Amino acid sequence: MMIYILRHASAANRDRRTFPDDRLRPLTDSGRKSVLSLFRKFKDNHLRINLIMTSPFTRAVETANLARTAMHLKKDVVLQTENLSPLGAIDGLINEVLSHGPIENLLLVGHEPNLSELASVLLIGDTNLSITLKKGGLCCLSTDELVLGKCASLEWLMNPKQIHYI
Repeated sequence: MMIYILRHASAANRDRRTFPDDRLRPLTDSGRKSVLSLFRKFKDNHLRINLIMTSPFTRAVETANLARTAMHLKKDVVLQTENLSPLGAIDGLINEVLSHGPIENLLLVGHEPNLSELASVLLIGDTNLSITLKKGGLCCLSTDELVLGKCASLEWLMNPKQIHYI
């Protein structure tokens, strides 16, 4: 299984007057463009995502749906889960992923520091590995069997500037 971990793209600035509920902050135009560009490259390289799981926050949902659109995937491939929200639980997320049966290529879209903690748990078994995903940053892990704990290998990690050059 390949697990692609994507931090949502650039979103509107936090402003309690404009967005009193932070969950509703949308992507910026540049954030939208960067997601579309990245996942068109994935499509061009024949990467086929089987399932996209996303935080229910607007900026993450938009990121997930733009990725889906760029790769010409069906709408039902995107599932929202509280386990990818800022208060989500890693064990809950893993159980939820496993409930969908075998998945070859999984895309997870969410927030920091949760995504870095998830990668750390899968790579070394705890949250002590220092990984930071920039907005729009993407990492790829591989695993033969997804479990809560050390089960994956880091294939690559790219920030948005690096992604621009692929």
